[in-house]
Amino acid sequence: MKGKIILIAGLSAIAAIMCALIGFRAGYPLPYRETVLKSGVSESLVYAVMKAESGFREDAVSGAGAVGVMQLLPSTARYICEREGIEYCESRLKEGEYNVLLGCKYLSYLLERFSVAETAIAAYNAGEGSVGEWLKREELSEDGETLLRIPYGETEEYVKKVKKIRKIYEFLYDIT
Repeated sequence: MKGKIILIAGLSAIAAIMCALIGFRAGYPLPYRETVLKSGVSESLVYAVMKAESGFREDAVSGAGAVGVMQLLPSTARYICEREGIEYCESRLKEGEYNVLLGCKYLSYLLERFSVAETAIAAYNAGEGSVGEWLKREELSEDGETLLRIPYGETEEYVKKVKKIRKIYEFLYDIT
């Protein structure tokens, strides 16, 4: 009898944990998965940026004028379209698939330009020009690739947030 009670308690605990994980996953969805997978950019990174930027809201608009799920400035979206040979359409920037396509292309570009993922994440937030200048400063970067310190508090917090969310995605979905 005692063994049955322990077994039932153990199974109940496992069931409770599974329900909690399923509920927790609801806050960390995988929208636009086909577009993300085709991009070749780390899934966990793309989803972390989406969650940090807009909480997956297609209609999100920042005070600076960044738009959509991945919060792209129209000027950035236009640049990426020109670079990648994609038709630019500002009125489509709030369309999830289009925004995520361009956001993934932009992330890919930043990961090429800045070899360290954290540096690319900082550039996504602060702009590649700012990060390029920071990397030239000895007190901020010893090797010109890795930031020792981020001089913008907002960007420093953004990088921490994206890294934290990325780890959650990696844990919940076993993705990289």
